[in-house]
Amino acid sequence: VPPKPALLLYCSHSARSPSSAPAGSPNQAGEVDMRLAGPLRIVALVVTVGLTWIVVSILLGGPGSGFPRIQQLFTSPENPGTAEPRARKYKCGLPQPCPEEHLAFRMVSGAANVIGPKICLEDKMLMSSVQDNVGRGLNVALVNGVSGELIEARAFDMWAGDVNDLLKFIRPLHEGTLVFVASYDDPATKMNEETRKLFSDLGSRNVKDLAFRDSWVFVGAKGVQNKSPFE
Repeated sequence: VPPKPALLLYCSHSARSPSSAPAGSPNQAGEVDMRLAGPLRIVALVVTVGLTWIVVSILLGGPGSGFPRIQQLFTSPENPGTAEPRARKYKCGLPQPCPEEHLAFRMVSGAANVIGPKICLEDKMLMSSVQDNVGRGLNVALVNGVSGELIEARAFDMWAGDVNDLLKFIRPLHEGTLVFVASYDDPATKMNEETRKLFSDLGSRNVKDLAFRDSWVFVGAKGVQNKSPFE
């Protein structure tokens, strides 16, 4: 069986003696070239490493360098290398926590007839467009004033709806019940004197002057003696 070509070439090359070839033969020239190739490769490697070191030093902004640093390409000139800490948010997105035995809430009235209102209590969204329980008019959420639990939430159309539905909803409230109200589009067209009085008894100051397409948010309670500060 003939040997493998690679093995054959290797043995053939190593079996030859330099003295067997005449002076100036191609084999001798090849050996001279091989001897020169080694040092040349080392010199080329040293030059390459040296040039690479110089380029990296310039890009990194070494002493006396007039070139921009790599770090400056990835950092803002206004805030080099450091990020501002985010402001901490508490329940319902409030900037600070509420004291003990207080309820955290956040309310936003609707914007015209485009963006619906939101009522958040203790980090729970009671009413919003995402929950699909808001509508044109008055959006009212009844909450247990002791436990903070939602009792019921409904939207009442004050443009084309029946105001008696709203009256039936707020007349039988028990003392201590919290009432959260957020307007959307039109809160007042169907509002009558009895409706205004009921909200006034819950602590509202502004309900008597509420008009067409006013924005209104209000938190009141059944049985309060003074006007509500949350309006």
